[in-house]
Amino acid sequence: MSILNDPPLERLLASLHARSDGQIPEMNDYYARHDVYAGTPSGPDAARIKAFRSDKLVALDQDKAEFCYLLCRAGHARRIVEAGTSYGVSTLYLAAAVRDTIRAMGGDGVVIATEYEPAKARAAREHFAQAGLAAFIDLREGDLRQTLQRIDGPIDFVLLDIWTPMARPALELVVPHLRPGAMVVCDNTKDHRAAYADLFAFLEDPANGFRTMTLPFGGGLELSVRCGV
Repeated sequence: MSILNDPPLERLLASLHARSDGQIPEMNDYYARHDVYAGTPSGPDAARIKAFRSDKLVALDQDKAEFCYLLCRAGHARRIVEAGTSYGVSTLYLAAAVRDTIRAMGGDGVVIATEYEPAKARAAREHFAQAGLAAFIDLREGDLRQTLQRIDGPIDFVLLDIWTPMARPALELVVPHLRPGAMVVCDNTKDHRAAYADLFAFLEDPANGFRTMTLPFGGGLELSVRCGV
């Protein structure tokens, strides 16, 4: 049975997932030769990594993206923040969830998406238009520490699929806007747990009101719920 029940969108996503999956061996080889997750690179290292990743989709795995779609539908998510849009693959799942919730329940909603690289943002916008979902997406281009300064209304769901040192800064900007019961999903938290140390320190601080667990998807997928403070 189809998760999205939208054949044209599913065909587009299948092609994007295939392209992303085809890049994984090259990326794994590169990461094995460079300690990419050890802190925030700077200078020549940062430039080399940026150049290497410039044409890489780095898409959220299909099973994880479908899970996020279902979480958003189950939670009637209308306002979503995504940190790390890349070519917009996971964004399409989130926007489809918002669209389908609106169709079922009325009202409005939006995915606030973030992307630092202009070329990736342009590609993402093309995919949004191709899928007919652009009206549900507010793509903010630039440093998320600036682009997420303004968030209106309560946030229901957050996806963190971003460079590991940026995960906590992104979440800290969104936390004041999270409604009680809001969900936060973060990718690869098992394989790169040490790199996410700052994020886990924030999630596990009782003052911040989260309950969190690592789900057994490939690489680990963190599901955190804002239960209150």
